[in-house]
Amino acid sequence: MAQTTSGRRPDSRRTDKAPAAKGDTTEKVVFINRCAKVVKGGRRFSFSALIVAGDHDGKVGCGFGKANEVSEAIRKASEAARKSMEKVSLNENTIPHEVIGEYDGARVLLRPASPGTGVIAGGGVRAVAEAAGIRDVLAKSLGSSNHANVVKATIAALRSLRRRDEIFKARGIHLSDGKGEQQHASA
Repeated sequence: MAQTTSGRRPDSRRTDKAPAAKGDTTEKVVFINRCAKVVKGGRRFSFSALIVAGDHDGKVGCGFGKANEVSEAIRKASEAARKSMEKVSLNENTIPHEVIGEYDGARVLLRPASPGTGVIAGGGVRAVAEAAGIRDVLAKSLGSSNHANVVKATIAALRSLRRRDEIFKARGIHLSDGKGEQQHASA
């Protein structure tokens, strides 16, 4: 297994060492699982891969692929992740408000953080946040630790985010002077 100078395993499929530019789609391998089927001649292995893809500008998606070789499972998962990418609402380098995302048994709490805090998250939550372009966020996985469900719960949390101006527009409130002024239809 390849080791970097920091002792951590590289989890990005990018070949260059520069930080990802906005709009440049990257993929991160969150989890690879090996499954063994016992047959007459011995064990037959198959692999599954969980990938998160994002453009570092508010679009993120996840994919799952299975194959008899690791590289083929990663390729299938990457295609699925790119197809499932969707736009999420961000507020500069963080999220607009606190949110809890749920998927099956997994629950993920995301809180906005002040500039310079960084991504305080682990595993799948970190991969999703970094792929979406979030630089400052506090996160906590509350329920199941299943990698696929944690990733999907994080994406569900990001999907439910709404910026302040989106909410005001839906409620018919003007943002002319910085404070909300309600518009009345019969004024």
